[in-house]
Amino acid sequence: MTSLQDFNARAIDGSETDLSAYAGQVVLVVNTASQCGFTPQYQGLQQLHDTYADRGFAVLGFPCDQFGGQEPGDDAEINSFCERNFGVTFPLFSKIEVNGDGAHPLFQWLRSEQGGLLGNRIKWNFTKFLVGKDGRVIDRYSPTTKPEKIAADIEKALAA
Repeated sequence: MTSLQDFNARAIDGSETDLSAYAGQVVLVVNTASQCGFTPQYQGLQQLHDTYADRGFAVLGFPCDQFGGQEPGDDAEINSFCERNFGVTFPLFSKIEVNGDGAHPLFQWLRSEQGGLLGNRIKWNFTKFLVGKDGRVIDRYSPTTKPEKIAADIEKALAA
């Protein structure tokens, strides 16, 4: 059985991160972009992080440039943009691919767990996956789902 904790990812500062560090936590995994119409969702994601972090919740942001070239910067530029414009303090990771042959293994697994309307593909930036304390995917949310609309599901997962 595969879970979130079985994966590693490179943090935006270049360090390797073992996602087993999030064992026992509720996690929202999001593919992000700095020049997207949904980029203001960073504010809502940060608000979720601020509200629930002390209860065992984390947002994990994975920048991706596969949708309209809307994440053209390097990791340092992305990190600076997110801090400067949205006060992002939740973990950000190095830019990855979420679809195709080069997709990060984490997103290959997320897509296989919750296919969505396009089957085994991510539709666009800011697709969100809610992962429970057991490391299994609870639900998938479309790019148009605002972070605050997920709060009730986060509350339920934290109480489980």
